[in-house]
Amino acid sequence: QSPFIAAHAYAIPTMNRLSSRCMLAALAGLGLAGCAAVGPDYVPPVPAAPAAWRQLDPAALPAVRGETPDALAHWWRQLDDAMLSGLIEDALRASPDLESAQARLRESRARRGVADAARYPALDATASASRTRSSEQTGGGLTRNLFSAGFDASWELDVFGGVRRGVEAAQADVEAAQAGLDDTRVSLAAEVATNYVEVRSLQQRLDIARANLDAQSETLQLTEWRAQAGLVNDQDVEQARSNREQTRAQIPLLQASLVEAEHRLDVLLGLTPGTLHPRLASALALPSLPARIAVGIPADTLRQRPDVRAAERRLAAETARLGAAEAARYPSFSLSGSIGLDALTLGGLGNGGAAASSLLAGITAPLFDGGRLRAQAEAQDAVRAQAAVAYRQAVLAALQDAENALSALARSREREQALAAAATAARNAADLARQRYGAGLIDFQSVLDTERTRLSVEDGLASARADGVQALVRLYKALGGGWSPQAASAKDPA
Repeated sequence: QSPFIAAHAYAIPTMNRLSSRCMLAALAGLGLAGCAAVGPDYVPPVPAAPAAWRQLDPAALPAVRGETPDALAHWWRQLDDAMLSGLIEDALRASPDLESAQARLRESRARRGVADAARYPALDATASASRTRSSEQTGGGLTRNLFSAGFDASWELDVFGGVRRGVEAAQADVEAAQAGLDDTRVSLAAEVATNYVEVRSLQQRLDIARANLDAQSETLQLTEWRAQAGLVNDQDVEQARSNREQTRAQIPLLQASLVEAEHRLDVLLGLTPGTLHPRLASALALPSLPARIAVGIPADTLRQRPDVRAAERRLAAETARLGAAEAARYPSFSLSGSIGLDALTLGGLGNGGAAASSLLAGITAPLFDGGRLRAQAEAQDAVRAQAAVAYRQAVLAALQDAENALSALARSREREQALAAAATAARNAADLARQRYGAGLIDFQSVLDTERTRLSVEDGLASARADGVQALVRLYKALGGGWSPQAASAKDPA
């Protein structure tokens, strides 16, 4: 790498047409000869995926089957909740996150067009008119007009493939942006479902808290009657009132959380906070878990996950950019020329003698730049290495997400079954305790304990049921559900 050298092969205002054609043919042949681009050719990595899921427990999840494209693309339909399906499909049409991802895709496509344009010659049309008057001392005060019109062309020959590598990188960027859009769809569907389930869970927990508040009010009334009859002292009354008010204090917290969850749904759908409240006001049951869960093998999941595909396409783009950085260290060849008309009068442009032409061929080679180009290539190689690591991390994260979701789904079912039995026992114990306290057979502390246990267990059961549905949502997200190649191509034409 050394002093800058520029060799201008020809600069001829008027030249023989035959020699011009020969030079053009020679330089074009030189450009076509550079069919092999410098730099590494990209080879897609083959991720190491296990043969089966470790956390797929047939005893806990007995109804597992291989996934179908439609089952994953519209997994929310399996939850048998028409409102949830409507909200997700509304979000997939109007979400600001989706609009932003679509804009990024359009940007990448436009940049691909910019990169591709560098492969072709540039042609400009020019026209000018000038009027000059010379000094009387030096030019006799003569006035001169000059009119010209013509075309200028320039072309940098892609001998070492730098432009082709740039186009490869731009195309990979487009594919990464498309995968990013698909990943936005996956995340959006999961976020809508998660917040919807949280809304329904909070509504159920509010109902449980209010029902327990009513039961504790009855207990307080019973205690006041017994105190008036002299059967108990005021301590039991105050304990009953304290227990009821503690339950009452939980209700505003649940209401605030419910409002926040509704507002998150509004924003996900691109709506003003509060818009969905009338639709969500009726406390409906949680979405039902399907009897059959769509789960494929790990290799299928890695192919389905858009974020893994995006990471692989970013690695391809950085590999191509390494080739472009390597090509910058080689000589560059350029060709430029012009064809036009020059005349002293506007009418003279139509004469045959007004024709003028020029042709310039050049070669520029870096001889010394202090190691700048080599350092740029090394830096790009490091960027490529980072992209390779990011791809491996994306693969590991995808496998981790699926394994964690499978484990959470299986454990949530076990927890729900245990809490359902505990809730039944806690309700029976609370009813029996109030009856025995009314009969004077037990002290009031036993009533307090059973009522607190009942509220805690029933609230835990509602949360566990919501956790089970959310674990299923996380599983479908981890499997890359929520998009399909057919839907993506229909909504985002190239």
